[in-house]
Amino acid sequence: MEEQRLVEEATTNDINGQLNEEERDPESNSMRQPLLKRNRTLSSSPFALVGAKVSHIESLDYEINENDLFKHDWRRRSRVQVLQYVFLKWSLAFLVGLLTGVTATLINLAIENIAGYKLRAVVNYIDNRRYLMGFAYFAGSNFVLTLIAALLCVCFAPTAAGPGIPEIKAYLNGVDTPNMFGATTLFVKIIGSIAAVSASLDLGKEGPLVHIGACFASLLGQGGPDNYRLKWRWLRYFNNDRDRRDLITSGSSSGVCAAFRSPVGGVLFALEEVATWWRSALLWRTFFSTAVVVVILRAFIEYCKSGNCGLFGRGGLIMFDVSGVSVTYHPVDIIPIALIGIIGGLLGSLYNHVLHKVLRLYNLINEKGKLHKLLLALSVSLFTSIGMYGLPFLAKCKPCDPSIQGSCPGTGGTGNFKQFNCPNGYYNDLATLLLTTNDDAVRNIFSINTPGEFQVSSLIIYFVLYCILGLITFGIAVPSGLFLPIILMGSAYGRLLAIAMGSYTKIDPGLYAVLGAASLMAGSMRMTVSLCVIFLELTNNLLLLPITMLVLLISKSVGDCFNLSIYEIILELKGLPFLDANPEPWMRNITVGELADVKPPVVTLRGIEKVGRIVEVLKNTTHNGFPVVDEGVVPPVGLPIGATELHGIVLRTHLLLVLKKKLFLHERRRTEEWEVREKFSWIDLAERWGKIEDVAVTKSEMEMYVDLHPLTNTTPYTVVESMSVAKAMVLFRQVGLRHMLIVPKYQAAGVSPVVGILTRQDLRAHNILSVFPHLVKSKSGKKH
Repeated sequence: MEEQRLVEEATTNDINGQLNEEERDPESNSMRQPLLKRNRTLSSSPFALVGAKVSHIESLDYEINENDLFKHDWRRRSRVQVLQYVFLKWSLAFLVGLLTGVTATLINLAIENIAGYKLRAVVNYIDNRRYLMGFAYFAGSNFVLTLIAALLCVCFAPTAAGPGIPEIKAYLNGVDTPNMFGATTLFVKIIGSIAAVSASLDLGKEGPLVHIGACFASLLGQGGPDNYRLKWRWLRYFNNDRDRRDLITSGSSSGVCAAFRSPVGGVLFALEEVATWWRSALLWRTFFSTAVVVVILRAFIEYCKSGNCGLFGRGGLIMFDVSGVSVTYHPVDIIPIALIGIIGGLLGSLYNHVLHKVLRLYNLINEKGKLHKLLLALSVSLFTSIGMYGLPFLAKCKPCDPSIQGSCPGTGGTGNFKQFNCPNGYYNDLATLLLTTNDDAVRNIFSINTPGEFQVSSLIIYFVLYCILGLITFGIAVPSGLFLPIILMGSAYGRLLAIAMGSYTKIDPGLYAVLGAASLMAGSMRMTVSLCVIFLELTNNLLLLPITMLVLLISKSVGDCFNLSIYEIILELKGLPFLDANPEPWMRNITVGELADVKPPVVTLRGIEKVGRIVEVLKNTTHNGFPVVDEGVVPPVGLPIGATELHGIVLRTHLLLVLKKKLFLHERRRTEEWEVREKFSWIDLAERWGKIEDVAVTKSEMEMYVDLHPLTNTTPYTVVESMSVAKAMVLFRQVGLRHMLIVPKYQAAGVSPVVGILTRQDLRAHNILSVFPHLVKSKSGKKH
């Protein structure tokens, strides 16, 4: 990461230097003008931060490889096999929902009991006026739990740190994220999230649950962990990037559903936030997965109502049911509702900006080694314990309302009105929010018909504390989620605004807290539709829909004026080559042919190639795709003279497969169909076949030949060299490509049929600007 940071700084300096030399606006250039000035060859870094680990990344093959083997298998598939394939897709979707739902219930059960018994012990010390022992127990238990979570992440699965949502978003965009969905990562994510949330850290289990659902989906699709993978033939149908993409999409939506008991919200979250590619069949399967999750959760809750789940009770799953509350609006309510939206957009963008700076600082600390990662996490834990335990002593005790004598004051357990250090008949409102589990804190601050429960000073302290904790906690080496910290911050200023409005509005302060949470989430994460449905399913009240929609739209619009969403910022920080849906405006001023000119010459192979040439190409390049060109071909129309034909593109992994299977010929000739099928099937093409260093080729075999025609994708996506980069990028992203061939505008004798090949890295704005710095002037323009 340090090397990447230095490269970025050098690039920025070069761009700024070029700007001083050239003041002309590139948007005034015509498409017919010559190539813009450039200062280096188009290049990119193959490394990115996955979780908390620097990894070598590649693109995924979402495109269907239509070679001879695939076409033969497609022709001979019976209707029974097709139905079996569809049935297995639905079966895996069911299993994804089942496993995610069961795991979510176990996580909730563990967190509520561990945190609940910890807080009960602390309250007992406080009731006996043993405040120092109470703090020692509270801080010590939090320290140990944080140490467990951090040790697991640092030593066993660095990719389990953080929420995992940016990496899932990148994967579904076409970026392979190594070790992100493995069995070890899954185990550490489950245990680590239990320990981290139970340690009272300002983070939630919602982000980790999304990652957990994606891990289950990936493992089911590939038949289990790498070392113990099932070899059932029917599972091998899913051993490809396309089907795994669909399963991981279902897994991510199941995770959101498990976090909020929101099946429709989970589907919309996958559609709006993480998925790049979508279709109606995938919509139904993701909805089926979330339906399974919500049935599991409902059955678990019904079982726990009988008291068989320890301290779980009515806690553990956020559910703010206001179905019985009558929500009425007046024209004057538009002003405070709009104000909540504006504040949410401003605070959300400010939160993103400051968190960006904090994460850059944390990257520098984490680069120093494992010990520094552990010390950082433990320091945050200690600071959190001091703040949560010490600040309630600053709050004034409030007398209990005589009308609620039975529940006020309360000790331990769930509910409002914690007595803490107050005398009988009084309660500490700040302790009610701080010395409780995160889910109970949400339930307390969202509570209705409690207009005077919380003091202004307590809400301000709570809001400031959670702003600080939210900034310093996210980024440490533990599994963490952003949903709950943002909900708690937003609900605090929502309550404050309700108090400020006073008699001006008739809306309950608890509903203001809901709107505040929604506005801050929209201002930071920039989601609208999915958030609206999630909050609708949480509140169980359709009457909140209009004002929630208005708040979300205002918050997102205000936030978009300042910076990117929090997940897009994290994607940039990690160096993951994510392709945005909207190209930059200046991309219409440059053609794909101009990009090909600043790349190294394209490496092509002949249809019947020497083994030695293939080995040389694989050893001396890192390309993953090679155009296959045949010379001396007689075209079906035109003059009967030899022409050059672009037969297609062959993948690196398929070349390695040929070398490993020894499909060699003694003379230059085309292979028969039976010869190829005798060596391997199309299912073998879905496997990844290691590195060229693992392949042994003798000297005599180097002089033999390989017929690449049966393995070549004969229908690659091609673009004319005169096409704009903006248009090519939209095509590349929407189809889910890994390679895009550039063909010449003019066909003539002696002209190569392929000008170049574009990959994901070539279409990234940062890489293009490093070569064409004059375009940086229009970088600040709005996207189309």
